Order: sequence, then C-alpha cells, then structure tokens
Amino acid sequence: MWDKLRQIWMIKDIRQKVLFVLGMLVIFRVAAHIPVPGINPENLQAFLSGNQILGLLNIFSGGTIENFSLVMLGVAPYITASIIFQLLVMVVPQLEELSKEGESGQQKINQYTRLSTIPLALLQAFGLIQLLRQSQGDILTNVQTFSFVAILISVTAGTIFLMWIGELITEKNIGNGISLLIFAGIVAALPTAVRNAIVNYIPSDLFQYLLFIGIALLTVVGVVIISEGQRNIPITYAKQIRGLRTQGGAQSHLPLRVNMAGVIPIIFAISIILFPSVIAQFFVNGAGWSAQIAGGVIRLFNNQLFYAVLYFVLVFGFTYFYTAVIFKPEKIAENLQRQGGFIPGIRPGKQTEEYLSKTMQKLVFPGALFLGAIAVLPLLMRFFTDSQSLVIGGTSLLIVVSVAIETTKQIEAQVTMHKYDHV
Repeated sequence: MWDKLRQIWMIKDIRQKVLFVLGMLVIFRVAAHIPVPGINPENLQAFLSGNQILGLLNIFSGGTIENFSLVMLGVAPYITASIIFQLLVMVVPQLEELSKEGESGQQKINQYTRLSTIPLALLQAFGLIQLLRQSQGDILTNVQTFSFVAILISVTAGTIFLMWIGELITEKNIGNGISLLIFAGIVAALPTAVRNAIVNYIPSDLFQYLLFIGIALLTVVGVVIISEGQRNIPITYAKQIRGLRTQGGAQSHLPLRVNMAGVIPIIFAISIILFPSVIAQFFVNGAGWSAQIAGGVIRLFNNQLFYAVLYFVLVFGFTYFYTAVIFKPEKIAENLQRQGGFIPGIRPGKQTEEYLSKTMQKLVFPGALFLGAIAVLPLLMRFFTDSQSLVIGGTSLLIVVSVAIETTKQIEAQVTMHKYDHV
C-alpha cells in the first residue's frame, strides 16, 4: 500500500489531481459548517433526533441539515434531476435523439439537468423550511419574508455550488464527484457516531454492538466481492497482410463487471425512497384530507418490512437501469468490427451485440440481487435489535466502501496509463 501511495505522490500529474480533489472536499466540509442565520441549533438537533426520515437524510448529507448550513440540501436535488432526465431520455424521442449525438448531445442534456436542479432545490428548501417553521420547539426564530427569501436563495446557491464542485472533481478522473461528496459527508460524521456509541454504551447493548460489527464486516466483504467480480469475454483480432508484413491475430479479452453501475443505484434508491416521506412531513401538521394522506404515507414508510422491500426493489431496478445507461453493446460491437476483432464463435455486428447484451443481463442479475440484499440486511436486522444505528450504519458503510473501491480503481488506472506513456 505504501509503495502505491509513493507512486501516486511521485507522479506530478496524479499528485496534483489528488490534492485538488482533497482541497475541494475540504471546501465542502467548511461550507457544511457555515450556518444560515435565524436557527436554534439545540432545538433543531432535538427535532432531528426524533424524526427517523430527516435523521437519516441528515446523516446522508453529512450533518449539513443539523448545522442548517448553506449546503444543507447536499447534492440531493441534482441527483433527483439526473434521475428525471435519464428516465426522460428513454421515453422522450427528442431527448433520445439528442443522447445519440455523442458528446455534444450529452453536454446539452447535462445542461438541462443543471438548470432543472435550481427549481428542485428551491422546492426542497421551501418545504424543509416550512416543516421547521411548523414544528414545535422554536427551531426558526424571527424569520420574516425577507429572511425567508434570503434563506431560500442561499440554500439553493449552496446546492449549485456543490454541483459545480462535484463536476470539477469528476473532470479529474479520480472518482465520481457527486459520490465523493456524499462519501466525504458520511466519513465526516463517523467520529461523532463513534463518540456517541462509546458514551451511550451500556453492558446490556453488547449484543447489538457485536451484531453491528458483524454486519459491517459482512457488508464490506460482500461489496468487495461484487465490485471485483467480472467475466472476461475472449476477443480475437483477424490477421491483416500488408505487403510482406502480417498484422493482427492477437488474443485479448473484454472485461464485463458484475456490478458495472457501482454505487449509483444505492444513491438513486436512497434519494427516491426518502422523497415521499420528506414531502409528507410538510403536510402532516395541516388539516383535512392532505394531513390524513401525509400521515398514512409516514406510517407506511415507518413500517420496516415495507421500507426494506421497497428499498430492495429500487436498488435492484436501478442497478439494471443504470447498467443499461452506461453499457452500450451496439457501440462495443461496432468498435470491435472496425478494429477487426470478433468473439470466437460469434459473428461480428448484430450477433455480437445480442451476445454482449444477453451476457450482461445474466451478470447484472446476481450483482443486483446481491447489492439489494446487502442494502436491506441492516434494515431486516432491526426486527431483532430495534436499533436505528444499524439502519444508518449499513447504508452509509455500503456507500463508503463502494466509493472507495471505485476511486481506488480510477487512481490505479491513472498510474498504469502514466507508466505506459513513459515506456
């Protein structure tokens, strides 16, 4: 490990990229501790500790809601906008054609996603502030119309700022910027979680602590296995005779990963599964049928069995969905045909495309099944322990391990490319 770290530090280009990413993450954590005026922090912490959904959202955002900071929404609105446009690309012909235009078309879709993040951030900030204003305990103090608008604009600007930082990090090819921001938020909350666990420890909770450690180790092992698993498709390149020289005839392979979608399905699933409960919180203190519906939604999502089943289905479905977005068998088949490559026993062109598509579907199934099982395992264990820390810890650990593996792979790829450039 130390040898790899030394290699990263010795390569100037990679060292600068890593330092830049670390600098951006530090800026994010500094912004997470800049509070918006007009908040009573003690009352807010007490309110979040008694609200399961907002408590999970607070930990998922790295404590930014608890601090009522400028970036308290995190990157949730941007993730929601990304999900919306990825779904629209599949159903709207104009967007589908735009996605086929290559890099220029993708840049336009990305621009639409950024623009749609603004109203989503405004809506989410408005709802969250309204929820805090309606709650008992004097969380918001002396919030007049001007202050209310100022908070809305400040919080929305904070989300756009994080979106910009995330895209800057992604451009460095050291990892997915949005995933790394979520990773940093979760890791930053670990010292507080460990301290609270030690302070609140009582001998009768020993079984719960041991169970949590066991689940954590099982989650780490499972995520590593599913992330490292891949199938190598053999590729043969046809021989080409040019004058007196023979080219080609080489043997290679095409690696197909079991979990090609990485941590994105988990992030998507959490964003979607939190949305109905957060929206319902805004109407639960109202009157009439809206309050009844909101109360029913909250009770439904507080049912751990329903929550676990829905969480599993979303993780499973988003794994298939995101794999279909990033894995294009038609393009791979086309590139192989242009380079004179083929899969032994499979005709180039359409048959190669169908073969890659069927093979990927077979690989994705166990990957999605295993990823969904790991995601809901802590939720299922709550039936035996009745401990909220197991739910939060399992989800957070899943994201942390997956992002760490993905980032490590990208850094190793950068080191390998640098070695080839100097051969």
